[in-house]
Amino acid sequence: MRILILGGTTFLGRHLVDAAVARGHEVTILTRGRRNPEPFPAVERLVGDRLTDDLAALSDRTWDSAIDTSAIVPRAARYTAARLQNAVGHYVYLSSISVYEDFGLPGITENDPLRSPLLDDQASIETGDDYGSLKAGCEQLLAETFGDRLLVARPSLIVGPYDPTDRFTYWVRRLAQGGDVLAPSPPEQWVQLIDARDLAAWLIKTCETQRSGVYNVGTAEKSLTLDKVLDECARVTRSDALIDWVHEDFLLEAGVAPWTELPLWIPSKEAPMRGFTSMDTRRAAAAGLKCRPLAGTVRDLWSWDRSRQADLKAGLSPEREQQLLAQWRVNQARWL
Repeated sequence: MRILILGGTTFLGRHLVDAAVARGHEVTILTRGRRNPEPFPAVERLVGDRLTDDLAALSDRTWDSAIDTSAIVPRAARYTAARLQNAVGHYVYLSSISVYEDFGLPGITENDPLRSPLLDDQASIETGDDYGSLKAGCEQLLAETFGDRLLVARPSLIVGPYDPTDRFTYWVRRLAQGGDVLAPSPPEQWVQLIDARDLAAWLIKTCETQRSGVYNVGTAEKSLTLDKVLDECARVTRSDALIDWVHEDFLLEAGVAPWTELPLWIPSKEAPMRGFTSMDTRRAAAAGLKCRPLAGTVRDLWSWDRSRQADLKAGLSPEREQQLLAQWRVNQARWL
C-alpha cells in the first residue's frame, strides 16, 4: 500500500519508515527539507511547510494512508486536512496523553474528558503550557475532516534510539556509568512508556487494516515502577551503580526540576498528575499493540547512545548530581 508520512526524519518518523518499508509498502515522506543528508535516500521525499500551507507537493497525489507525527498547532492540521481530505483513505494522528483534562486518578481511558481545544490559527508552542490544548484542537479539526477514517494515538513517553529529548536516555547512560546514582524517591512510583519501534509497528498495522478510533498507547497500566526501570538499566549495562533514593522534598527544596533534570519523576505531592504515568492501555493491546521487554529497549538505546557521542539534553550534570548527593548525606535526617 502507499503510505504518506508527515515528518519522517527525526525519531518516531524514522521508525515508521523502517517499519513500513520492512512490510513492503511504498513510502513517501513530507518534510521541510532541513535535514541533510536525509536518512532515507531511497524513499520518496516531498518538501513542504505545514505551518504556512506550502503544500503544493501534495497536489494531484493519492495515498492509502497518511500518518501525521508532527502537527501541534491547529493551522498545521487544518492545512493538511484540507489538502488530504480526498487524497487519502485513512489518516493516523499522533496525539498525546497531554490532551486529558484530569490526571488526578490512575486508569485514564479514551473516554475521559479532554482539555478545552485551542483552535487559534496563530497559536504557537513557545511554552509547554498549551501543548495539551493544542493537540486536542488538532484532534478536533482532523475528526471533523476525516470522521471514521481517523485513528488517534495518545502515547505515553516515547523512548528508544534516535530520541531527541534524552529523557529516558539519561537514565540508561547514567546507570551504565556506575557509581553513586541519585534517584528520586519513592522507588515504587509508576512509569509508563512506549518503545518508538513498537508504536511504529502497530501504527503501520493499523494502516493495513484501516483501523479507526482513539487509543491510549503505552506499557500496561502499573506494570513498571521507577526502581524496576533503573534496576533493568543497571542489569543490561552490567553496571556497578548504587542507587541513592533521595527524598523528593529535599529535591524540591534544592530546586531540582522534575521531568527535565530528573526525567520520569513526577513528585507525589503533585496529586493532579498521578494519572500521567498510569493510563489504561487495554484498548490498544486488544487492537494488537505489543510492547517489547524493557531490556530490549535499554540495550538498543544504550548501543545507539554510545555510537553518537553527544551531550545529553536532559538530566542532572555530573557536578550537580554529586553536589546534591553530598548535601543529602549531610542533611537527610531532616526528611527521614
